[in-house]
Amino acid sequence: MTNTPSILFGHGSLPLVLPETAKARIIEKPAMPVLLNPVQSLREAMDLPVDCEPLHRLAKAAKTACILICDITRPVPNGLILPPLIETLIQSGIEARNITVLVATGLHRPNLGDELRELVGNDWVLQTVKVENHIAQDDAAHVEIGITSRGTRVKLDRRFVDADLKIATGLVEPHFMAGYSGGRKVIAPGVAHAETIGTFHNTRFMENPAVRNCNFDGNALHADQLEIVKMLGKVYALNTCLDEQRRLAFVNFGEIVASHQQAVTFMRTSAEVPLERRYRCVITSSAGYPLDKTYYQTIKGMIGALGALEKGGTLLIASECSEGLGSPEFRQAQAVLVEKGIDGFLHEARSRNVARMDEWQSVKLIEALRDYRVHLYATGLDAPQQRLTGVTYHTDWSQAVAAVLAEANADEVAVIPEGPYVIPFLGPI
Repeated sequence: MTNTPSILFGHGSLPLVLPETAKARIIEKPAMPVLLNPVQSLREAMDLPVDCEPLHRLAKAAKTACILICDITRPVPNGLILPPLIETLIQSGIEARNITVLVATGLHRPNLGDELRELVGNDWVLQTVKVENHIAQDDAAHVEIGITSRGTRVKLDRRFVDADLKIATGLVEPHFMAGYSGGRKVIAPGVAHAETIGTFHNTRFMENPAVRNCNFDGNALHADQLEIVKMLGKVYALNTCLDEQRRLAFVNFGEIVASHQQAVTFMRTSAEVPLERRYRCVITSSAGYPLDKTYYQTIKGMIGALGALEKGGTLLIASECSEGLGSPEFRQAQAVLVEKGIDGFLHEARSRNVARMDEWQSVKLIEALRDYRVHLYATGLDAPQQRLTGVTYHTDWSQAVAAVLAEANADEVAVIPEGPYVIPFLGPI
């Protein structure tokens, strides 16, 4: 046996041992530059921003500040970026008690206790400023600021709306709906009301072919997010990009749209990998911890790999799923999908202008189920949960690999170790 690439899984990886007759085509990021002094680079970014004044000048004109951070599902280096950011605000005259770090949970569960401490990554931050979770279902915590041209009623967390200085932080990476994560996405859905999130995640958006990885052109979700930012007025962002070892490769600060676009431009050259052809078999991951904590998040890895897969081909994804399927609402959506099938599920989902919570992930899963054969290796799902995945489930990694190779009858397999952080597509080499 030869060929032993590793697939990210949980906090570690899985060795992928292929038979001598099977050749592996490894699809991964090219080598990325790593910032040798991340803190210095961060401070330079705040002093030399994109399309706005330096942060210390912005802070001098403000009495309150709200900093958005992504929830536990994103490996943002908060412990690195938050201390210099908050120090600058305090040194510029904003009192610590008037600074709020708000976890942009969207419709995910709040991050509490040890998990919150892990997420923030710095005890000084926790002890110095307010660190709170966004709760999308809390009507009183939101304020309506307008309606987008596509009819989305926009309600956002008032802690962010009311702040003098509004800053979104996050990781810029491919996203299978918004094109790229970070920037405007940290605001909506990050701190949006459940109704707002449900509206721009309905089937009218989710089934739009332009609502996909690495694409902004004609992407209705992205366009709605930009309209929401415009409604807010002046908003800023601190954007980060990581290499495959999750080291800081890029950081900038500035006006939210311009700075995010600059970060996306940087990330495209690494995250988007051109291929000379598609393959009958693809083996990928859900990017390991923290993204592979649930099956809900695992679907991103499935969709991200489809650009490398022939129609009718076989996909195997490895995901720990240490927290199970995901929310009760997602579990219910999967139950409807498994019971009624693709057509029955979509018939129901298309009847709603405001999507039921988390059913949009099942809508995206259908993109994989409709034209491909999907296999999942996971260790965190019990038998009832396994049945609700809607795919072929494996509890033995070696057997799973053997099964998909036999099914695909292919002598060459595409391997995407980092999962949805790398998006393959047909293009010039």
